[in-house]
Amino acid sequence: MFTARRVLASLTFIPAWLLSLLVLAAGILLAIQAHRILFRAATRLVAERDLFWRSLVQRTEGPARLTLMMIAVAFAASIAPLTNGQANAIRHLLLVCFIALVGWVARSVLHIWVTIYLRRFKLDSEDNLLARKHTTQSRILQRVAGWLIITVTIAVALMTFEGVRQYGVSLLASAGAAGLVLGLAVQPLLKNLVAGIQLAVTQPIRLEDAVIVEGEWGNVEEVTSTYVVIRLWDWRRMVLPLSYFLEHPFQNWTRESASLIGTAMIHVDYTAPVDAMRRKLVEIASNSILWDRRVVNLQVTELRAQTMEVRMLVSASNAGKAFDLRCEVREKMIAFLQSEYPGALPRSRAEVAASPEDQPVARRALAA
Repeated sequence: MFTARRVLASLTFIPAWLLSLLVLAAGILLAIQAHRILFRAATRLVAERDLFWRSLVQRTEGPARLTLMMIAVAFAASIAPLTNGQANAIRHLLLVCFIALVGWVARSVLHIWVTIYLRRFKLDSEDNLLARKHTTQSRILQRVAGWLIITVTIAVALMTFEGVRQYGVSLLASAGAAGLVLGLAVQPLLKNLVAGIQLAVTQPIRLEDAVIVEGEWGNVEEVTSTYVVIRLWDWRRMVLPLSYFLEHPFQNWTRESASLIGTAMIHVDYTAPVDAMRRKLVEIASNSILWDRRVVNLQVTELRAQTMEVRMLVSASNAGKAFDLRCEVREKMIAFLQSEYPGALPRSRAEVAASPEDQPVARRALAA
């Protein structure tokens, strides 16, 4: 360090401000180059390892670069011919950068911890209720904690400035109407943030839950800190605020289990053989790979003027299979009736009576 100072002191033909700028720029460039070399080495080192280690290196790329740049600037500032004001400004800048680095590292550590915690849960498994529960809870709390880290980091960084530190208490004390306006302006955001915490704790919905919202059926695709994305059955996306799920009723078909009982309704004639249809339903369900071997039943649920309503119940392991099984039961039951009992299909009856003028003609026709 002393040698570097003597060398710089000998360069009297260069203005001090320009020499300081060159030294700081050289330090930053050397830090960037050193980080590039170290990052490439780390990338090669984890290239053959699993996805977690590769993503870990990627997530720490930015904080590592900022750390090396701060070290380089601190060293360059110690040897550069800076004035007291310039040195104080750089020290203040390094302090703000250090606070930002701590916040950045905190968010990265939070992400890495959540990733490690969720590695034991598999959303693509057949029985993924526990995985969906922990994943939804962790993702919501991660986003809330992330926003909290950002807020605290910005607040601490601003408090390093003398003006903010002097007037901070008076600004809070005299907020008055401005505070009220600000509170009203951010009310929807705060409402959804609080709703996110409530959803994470109570969990009325989880990732990949099958739900019916606003008359549409779909799966919960994404839960953020302010809104929920529902992937509808026809690949559309419905975006709803988090508070919606605390203020409006909705159906959750996978709240405790993914298994569902599907209902298939058909209307048949009064002459339909109910016992034969019941045996056929058991046969259809037994031959289907969609049935989970738990529930199969057929009942006459309503009598109407021309037909009777028959309800067929079949169970499946999830909502998608239940829907497909319902369609399969309907199709095969109709095909069975068409083939074996065509008279059991709905039909209209009419009774034709002769008019008074035609009655003598009808009698003569009968006598002949």
